[in-house]
Parts: sequence; C-alpha cells; structure tokens
Amino acid sequence: MRAILDHCSGGVRRQLPEGASFIHEGSKSGHLFVLIDGKIEVIKGDSVVAVITEPGAVFGEMSVLLDQPHSATVRTATGSTLYEFENAASFLRDQPAVALLIAQLLAQRLNVATTYLADLMHQYAGHGTHLAMVGELLQSMINLPPMQVAPGSDRQSDPRI
Repeated sequence: MRAILDHCSGGVRRQLPEGASFIHEGSKSGHLFVLIDGKIEVIKGDSVVAVITEPGAVFGEMSVLLDQPHSATVRTATGSTLYEFENAASFLRDQPAVALLIAQLLAQRLNVATTYLADLMHQYAGHGTHLAMVGELLQSMINLPPMQVAPGSDRQSDPRI
C-alpha cells in the first residue's frame, strides 16, 4: 500500500512515541491515519490481533466508511510517524485514487477472510461442529444490505444470522 503515500501531502505529519494510542475502540473520530514508518499494534478487546510495519498501511478507514465507532484500538509498538487526516470523508472524496486503493485493500482482506472461512468449512464438513455453519454465515454476510452489517460476538449476535 505504499502507493497511498503518494497522495498524503495534505495530511498532518505526526510523530508518536512507543505506546501511544491514536484510535480507541468504541470511539468515533472521523480521522484516517497512514503509516509512514514504525510499528503499529491493532488491539481488539485485550488481544493484539495485528502488528503492522508496512509504510502506507491505513488505520481508521472502516469507521469512516461505515460511519460507525472504531472496531479496535490502534497504538504504536515503537516510535512511529503517521499522516493524519482529520476529515477523512472529505479527504477520500477529494482523493478518489486513495479511495480506490483503500477499496482494493478492503477487497483483499475480504478475500482472505472468505477463503479462510471456506477452507474451514471444507475441512470440517460433516463433523457436526459449529464450524459446519460457516457456509450459512458466509451466505448471510453476502446478502445483508451494506448498512445493516452488524458484526459481533456470541454475546452480541446478529439475530438475522
């Protein structure tokens, strides 16, 4: 995603020390961040779910595009430099090339997730476990109108699925 860096001249360049949280799970900032250098951790609940070092990596895009609170906390694992866009929606409207690059990134993530789920479905077909429901889950996700997607845990299940 280094190509995104070519379009970030309007962003505020921020240098953050190790351990600085710049996105907070459950909050809604409207900000978008692009990694220039450093190491970033994505935390969901109490678990680190990703460690990212790739320049051009984007953070906050899901919240902006879905107009929902951030789904994870994002913090620096080392001193890091990022571009920050305070009005991300406006930035994406003004920079369609960036919006397309983010769409490609999101499509890649979805492809990885559905490929993984389909592999699980294939491996556990006929085992009678909860993993046998993966096909139904995938079909339900595909058929939901865009603004009605409501991911959650067993404690916050979507009644339509």
